[in-house]
Order: sequence, then structure tokens, then C-alpha cells
Amino acid sequence: MDDIVKQALAKWPNVPHCYGWLALDARGNWRMRDERAQHFNLPGDKLNNAALVGFITRNYAVDERGCWYFQNGPQRVYVQLEATPYIVRTDPAAGWRLHTGATLASPDALWLSDGGALVLRSGNVIAQLDDRDFADVLPRLRLDKAPVADEVLLEWMEGSASGALSLDGVAVERIAADQLAARFGFVSVPSAPTAA
Repeated sequence: MDDIVKQALAKWPNVPHCYGWLALDARGNWRMRDERAQHFNLPGDKLNNAALVGFITRNYAVDERGCWYFQNGPQRVYVQLEATPYIVRTDPAAGWRLHTGATLASPDALWLSDGGALVLRSGNVIAQLDDRDFADVLPRLRLDKAPVADEVLLEWMEGSASGALSLDGVAVERIAADQLAARFGFVSVPSAPTAA
């Protein structure tokens, strides 16, 4: 967390939290969601300012409820997640790189959703692969240790084909896309806690 953020938190500890205004899309882009975007459930405008994106990325964290947020000075700006808390891309030099710019160690577990999204876990990090990078990963998938044809992979995803699917020797499990948040303990659309 930036020092200026820590100072603002100490100076103004009780600033109300903000919900609905910031999103992370499935390609790792931060999106500003104004009132119109929120009202019509639109993705919002992609943030392109490198300094702002860097500030958000450095101050991105999770609370005890599994809600991800950006600490903007004294205010928490909660983030709507289109996919998972992190988005990962393939990188020729690093192997895997998160949307934050950090490298991701080799995955220790993998899932393929019924919608075709590949989800990686490396330690405590859960990240969905940017769909534009799936073509780079597809040739590395194996079904019972043999290359898998596209139509067979689709059948496997639907559950009508059996066999052990793997990527670089790590087993790939099936998962329903609507079960990702519950399975991995994150909140896709954070809201203010209700008073008891």
C-alpha cells in the first residue's frame, strides 16, 4: 500500500466505502462505472491512464468477507469482478503474468469452466486466463497424455467425454462458471454489509 494512502487512512479513518464504481473485467482491465453504467449494468469505461492504473494496482486488496477493493486514500472502493480476483496472461519470458504485472508461479491446480474459461491456482492466487491467450495454451492441453482435439475438449467440458485432462502435467478439473466465487471464496459483486 502506498504511504500516502496509509497517511490518509490515519487522518480520516471513517470515510464511507464506495460500491459499484470500479470493475475488473475478464481481460484484466480496470473499468470506471458511472451512474449510467451501473443503472444499465454496462461494463464501464476502460481506464487507460498508466499512473491511475498503477495506483489502483498497488493498492488492491481483499477484506475479511472476500470482497476485493482498491484503497483510494481513506476510502475503500470495492471492485466488481467479471471473472476472478486476478486475470493471468501468458508471457514468453515469465510463463504467466497477472494483470497487476506480477509474475505467477507455475499453477498447482487448474479448472476449466463450462463456459471455456481456464482458471489457475498458484498458492493463494486464483486467476482466470485472459481468453485471448487461450490459443497459446490449447496445444499444451492433454487428454490421457495425448493432444486433445477441439471437439473432444468441448465434449469433455460438457461431461460427455471422459479422461484425464492436464496442462503441463497438472490435472485440470471441471467447474461450473457460476460456482467459481463460492469455490474460491471471493465476492463478485460486493455490497455494503447489512446492519445486524
